[in-house]
Amino acid sequence: MDNHVIYQASTMIALLSGLYDGTVTFGELKKHGDFGIGTFHQLDGEMIAFDDQFFHLYPDGTAKKVSLDETTPFSSVTFFEQQQTAPLNRTVTRQELEKMLDDLVPSPNLFHAIRIDGHFREVHTRTVPHQDKPYPPFVEVTKSQPSFHFADVDGVIAGFWTPAFAQGIAVAGYHLHFINEARDGGGHVLDFVLEGGEIAICSCTDFQLALPQDDVYLKQDLSVADLERDIMIAEGSY
Repeated sequence: MDNHVIYQASTMIALLSGLYDGTVTFGELKKHGDFGIGTFHQLDGEMIAFDDQFFHLYPDGTAKKVSLDETTPFSSVTFFEQQQTAPLNRTVTRQELEKMLDDLVPSPNLFHAIRIDGHFREVHTRTVPHQDKPYPPFVEVTKSQPSFHFADVDGVIAGFWTPAFAQGIAVAGYHLHFINEARDGGGHVLDFVLEGGEIAICSCTDFQLALPQDDVYLKQDLSVADLERDIMIAEGSY
């Protein structure tokens, strides 16, 4: 197995703790990967990247290409090389697809980059809204996050499987973002029904974590009373 590397800027715990200032430019991030997901300075929407194209999924549900001078407080990228592919010729829900992925990945104890190209009967997404200082905790932000429904649309889902032992560094389990074929709408995936397409997997054995070095991060209390609960709320599964 090739030792593909995931490069991650900061941690999910830092994001849950309200550290939303961008610390890494997307120009720098692109040096470490052509595929990934993340968010933006002041939590202004979601990021999805594939085929070396980075897209900004805005809080109003629209999407545009990322400017390389934009910054991120939390993102994960890798250079995606498909190691496994599987055609999908039937309709499946998100839950059913994740069970298929569980059987396809070589081990739940590795990191896996996941790409799904296909036609979706529906996709339910949310996008975190822009925040101003003093920043509220992430679980408070999610109470007012806008959600969107896409119907009868082609598109791409990109994201990662993270092992359970890395919960808090990233999001354990499947963390997925979506963009439509027109590349003008998308968001963080809450649910979907996929009618057909193809799954591609790139397994990663190396993980590089780039921690912020600014005073806010260095002095922040990163202890989270109920990490599992807060991440479930943040991911929309609580």
